[in-house]
Amino acid sequence: MAKAIRGSAGPKESSVGKLEVPTVIVETMEGPMQDASKGEVIYEVSGKVACITINRPERRNALNPSVIEGLYRMLGEAATDDDVRVVVITGAGDKAFCAGADLEATIAGAGRGFVDAHYARGHLASVFERMAMLGKPIVARVNGHALAGGLGLACAADFVIASEAATFGTPEVDVGLWPMMITVILRRCMAPKRVLQLMLTGRRLGAQEAKDIGLVDTVVPAELLDQEVDRLCRLLAEKSPQAVRMGRDAFYRSLDMPEQQALAYLQAELSVLAASEDAAEGIRAFLEKREPRWKKS
Repeated sequence: MAKAIRGSAGPKESSVGKLEVPTVIVETMEGPMQDASKGEVIYEVSGKVACITINRPERRNALNPSVIEGLYRMLGEAATDDDVRVVVITGAGDKAFCAGADLEATIAGAGRGFVDAHYARGHLASVFERMAMLGKPIVARVNGHALAGGLGLACAADFVIASEAATFGTPEVDVGLWPMMITVILRRCMAPKRVLQLMLTGRRLGAQEAKDIGLVDTVVPAELLDQEVDRLCRLLAEKSPQAVRMGRDAFYRSLDMPEQQALAYLQAELSVLAASEDAAEGIRAFLEKREPRWKKS
């Protein structure tokens, strides 16, 4: 059953910055709420899965300030909902997951001053940071173009499931720009030299080639995309929330640590996790040959 998010009736400021985002309310089983189709970012919960949808299909789900702010807020909503075990990010329609920055919005905001523009570019980094420390698995459901910042958004997820019609690329160089804000994320997905080659050429990749070089995990026909996403979400939702949160956080935090520092940190995290309620329940369930009953968080 879908749940409405909690929100106000108008724009509000968040820790990302002074960006306005429309209130997004979804329709519930109990009755219609505010029309969700009017929001640029839609948040829905079904069972243990939260779905965050960029709802700008007429603009190929391009990123503008309100979309970035909406993504940040909705990720926060999912992080604090103990009933949510998995998060799916996708784009509305069947043409694009996210085509990157909305260049018209970029031009429109050019007059606000160098300093403001500089700090505004960090808002997308805040979304990536929130994704990394969400404490819950994130699945990118890529239903079409995933370009520029949209490619970064997909690769910042833990799993990327794409339809056969999806395309991937970093075309910024073709308009005199460079994909600075997604460089770190892409370097973690594939060989650094391959990342540089994609950025230098601006070449677009089909879904299968993107899978071959490590950008995509699974490629399926478009008509099977939702089925594959649902299958993976059900699998992930069955796992221990405590183990997933601590293990996932530890994975991302230790990525850039020197080896000795990482080993010491991971040893400490394992000691904490081994003393958790979920670890005790998991071992008990294994010995008793039954399904474990995990805590919510």
